[in-house]
This record gives sequence, C-alpha cells and structure tokens, in this order.
Amino acid sequence: MKLTTLEEHIIHAQNKFPGATGDLSQLLRDIALAAKIISREVNKAGITNILGLDGASNVHGESVKKLDLFANEQLQSALGRSNITCMVISEENEGVVRLSDESGKYIVYMDPLDGSSNIDISATIGSIFSIYIRPESKEPLREVDALQPGTKQVAAGYVLYGSSTVMAYTTGMGVQLFTLDPSIGEFILSEEDVRIPETGNIYSTDEGSYIYWDEALKKYVKYCQAFDTETNRPYKARYIGCMAADVHRTLLEGGIFMYPDSSKYPNGKLRLMYECNPLSYIIEQAGGVSTNGSSRIMEIQPKEIHECTPIYIGSKKNVEKLEEFFLA
Repeated sequence: MKLTTLEEHIIHAQNKFPGATGDLSQLLRDIALAAKIISREVNKAGITNILGLDGASNVHGESVKKLDLFANEQLQSALGRSNITCMVISEENEGVVRLSDESGKYIVYMDPLDGSSNIDISATIGSIFSIYIRPESKEPLREVDALQPGTKQVAAGYVLYGSSTVMAYTTGMGVQLFTLDPSIGEFILSEEDVRIPETGNIYSTDEGSYIYWDEALKKYVKYCQAFDTETNRPYKARYIGCMAADVHRTLLEGGIFMYPDSSKYPNGKLRLMYECNPLSYIIEQAGGVSTNGSSRIMEIQPKEIHECTPIYIGSKKNVEKLEEFFLA
C-alpha cells in the first residue's frame, strides 16, 4: 500500500497549476508543523503542567487556558517563519497581529484551540484556520483588509486532537483528510475528496439552551425526536462541545450541526471568520450546506473581525428541512 504524506499531496496539487509560487503550499506546511507540536503537548498535557486556567480572559470574556495560549503561540510562530503571512487574527488576541514582514500576501484567521472546555477532561479539541489573500492596495496594512466574505477564502481547514490527530483542509478542490502517524511524525492521507452524505440521522446542538431558542428551532428539534420509520427518525443526538469535532462527525456521517441565535445570544455565539467560514468552506466543498437561517454563511460581509453568527451546517437535505421550519 502506497502512503501519501501531506507534503507530497500539497506538492502534487501545486504542480497542477503552472506558475504557482508555492507560497500557499508553504503556508499549509507551516500550519501542519504547528499542529504536530500542539498534538505532542496535548498528548502529554497532564504531566507537563499545561492544563488549567491561565488566569486571563480573551476578547470574548472567556477564561483562557494554558493550552489555548500555547496553541496560539505555536501557530503564530509557525506563520511568521516564512514571511508570506502579513496578518493573523486569532480568537486569543483582541486586535490583528501584524507579523514582522508586513509585505506578506496572506491573511490568516484562526481559532488556535476550539473546544477549550474539553481540555481538562481529555475530550476532543481542535484548531481551525482560514486563509485569505491580502487585497492589492497602496495603503499600509489595515484591519479592513481582513474583512472579506468567506467566498474569498483560498484555503481553510481544521486539526482535531482526539483518539488520533486528524487534519482536514481544502483549497477549493475538494476536502482531503490526513492522520498523523506519531511514529514518523508525518500526516498521512487517510481519505481523499471526502463527500458528506446527502442526508443523515444525527442532529447536534446544545439542547441545554433550548429554553432560549426561537419557536421554529424548537419545533425542528421535536421533529428530529419524533418517531417515523420512513425518515429514520428519531434522529440520534450527539454534541461534543467542540465545533470542529461536531462538524467533522457531521462531515463523515451526515446530519446537521446547529448553534442558533437565541434570547441569550442574539447574534449567536460562534465566530464568523475563524469558526463558521472555514468550516462552511469545508462542508460546501464536500457537498453540504451552511446557512445562518436566511443567508449562506460564506456570503456574509463581515463588519468586524470577531463578529458572531448563528449557523446551521451539514447535509443538504437536513439543512433544507430545517429551513422549512424557519419559513413556516
């Protein structure tokens, strides 16, 4: 059996485009390197004093854990190595982070460690990234350069740290999955051109917030729980508390992941630019759908770098069924 490393796969894809500079390929390799370092620390976190709270809060007022900061530092360090990234926007930083070489052509959004509440209980956590090209301008580098809709993404992906370390990415040519082989320190291609099932029997959401939801969403969840053999209901409820992990399961098994707006979070809680856009790009490239309930997620014009949005993402038929309840 021939094994294909992430490096080989990236180079092979690059060779399909005569004249490609290789900068995006290098950027993906930089992210993969940081992911290997984060994976190593995650796997021994309990014995290296990297668990627990740091004592600070991030821009969203959430408590920051030590591993959050470690992941943030490793990713920013990796992105600064090759001088092709000019600006980074991270969940852990209030404003943009301008790298030493501001002439770099790429802007990177990232959630360094998604699912932080899972860290201390050894449940699945992940890193999410989204890559844009800096707009051509004679002006100095500005924050507004990063305010681009998700349709402008040139690449996006995530890394999961669970029973194995898995990396998924897309550059607009389908979704590729790689699994880290720790014995050789390489990401190995495990599934190529992943396709999400057109329908699925799993719904994923934080039902503890049910009381705060809109009536349409409450009715849809009751629909999911109703008995009907023709549509294979009731559906199974699964919720990990790490968006990347929940969406990864949805990608492979089908169904729908939902994080709605509510009376508690009127604009939703998940971040458009470094959670919803990159995962929407992945799902759409696999044949799925992602919406905020009225508009395609990737067509939203962002107004600020840490903007939040509701999101409903997954198999085409599941999302379309949900939209019927919103339109009723």
